[in-house]
Amino acid sequence: MRSGQSRNFRSGIRAEGDRQEKETGMATMEKVPMLAEGYERLTADLKALREERPRIVDAIEEARAHGDLSENAEYNAARDKQGFTEARIQLLEDQLGRGQVMEVPQDQSTIRFGAYVTLMEEETEKVHTYRIVGDLEADISQNKISVSSPIARALM
Repeated sequence: MRSGQSRNFRSGIRAEGDRQEKETGMATMEKVPMLAEGYERLTADLKALREERPRIVDAIEEARAHGDLSENAEYNAARDKQGFTEARIQLLEDQLGRGQVMEVPQDQSTIRFGAYVTLMEEETEKVHTYRIVGDLEADISQNKISVSSPIARALM
């Protein structure tokens, strides 16, 4: 009987978690839309970080050889870099694992994910062309706006 109560308790917790996910709209394994070139860029970044790992370990070992670690700036810098690199690797692995490569529409007559959009400022009549991309690829300096940005949502 105790085990049955325990099982009900656990399922009650899961039901509570499900309810919270429904209320917030946040799923734990939500797919992340991206273009093929964005997926390739993230994959290349991940590969470069993984290749950097041995160099960071070597730098830590070298800094350790210098003696007292409490006042060793090289050691602290190498450990900080290792922490940053490992966190970035985990983030990229998560993003790539949830990434969903979306096909780019050949028909550019409708505004949707991957489409190029040309806008004109009314006051200056200056023309801007943007591409609607995934959240991870958005970069206004490259004229790429996120699919979840207010302007992209309004355009679509």
